[in-house]
Amino acid sequence: MRAMTRRAPETRLRQQLVQFGHLCYERRLLVGLDGNLSVRLTDALVLATRAGVHKGLMTADDLVVVDLAGHRVRGQGQPTSELAMHLACYRERPDVEAVVHAHPPTAVAFTIAGLTLARCVLPEVVLTLGTVPTLPYSTTGTADLAEQVAAAARRHDALLLDRHGAVCLGTSLEDAFCKLETLEHLAMIMKAARDLGGVQDLPADESERLRRMGLLRYGGPPAAVALAHAPMADLPEACGACSGCGRPSADGLAAPAGFSVARLTRA
Repeated sequence: MRAMTRRAPETRLRQQLVQFGHLCYERRLLVGLDGNLSVRLTDALVLATRAGVHKGLMTADDLVVVDLAGHRVRGQGQPTSELAMHLACYRERPDVEAVVHAHPPTAVAFTIAGLTLARCVLPEVVLTLGTVPTLPYSTTGTADLAEQVAAAARRHDALLLDRHGAVCLGTSLEDAFCKLETLEHLAMIMKAARDLGGVQDLPADESERLRRMGLLRYGGPPAAVALAHAPMADLPEACGACSGCGRPSADGLAAPAGFSVARLTRA
């Protein structure tokens, strides 16, 4: 049985959702009407941004309450067109309290160029995120996209959507937002390293050690945390680290040979 979660009052969660929507815009992680954010109100209800709202200008009145089936319970206007993706994450991951979807420019550029961020490069990122998979292109707002995201979320808290954006899951809005910032920061550093001559991975054994430390210290997807207690050789199954996602190709940044979302989504 899931442990009872103590949540802030709805008024406070509305303030937080507006705050982090504004921060996403101010940090240029989304522009215009892009992106959407949500947070659990109860085990059965979710507070989400409505469709057609500018995240840099939105107020607490620009939010709607929905149930896990997507039915609007209260609020004006329609919920975000990508609500299904958020709800799929909540259904798949009862431990998740917030979902942030944005369009971080450098990270999205990597997907357009056919390059991957699923590399063990920065110790802090390996500790907190593991690796960040890129899911195959799927039309925005569709059930297919929601299913892909939910499946990958079994093992990952941060995902890239090809030519689209990023999805970050957290134990709070702050946690999900921090993961989004970390993802874009990783992309910026990897681009700079590439411009300076190339990206060098951490040694495989160090990457696996760091990921184990991160899962045990900070938590993460339950399926990944459970494997953190397994023998070292089994750890890549938890997060795609090192041998779990294959070795990089010769140019150092192309997607690893044999990289497949199927590997990321096995139960």
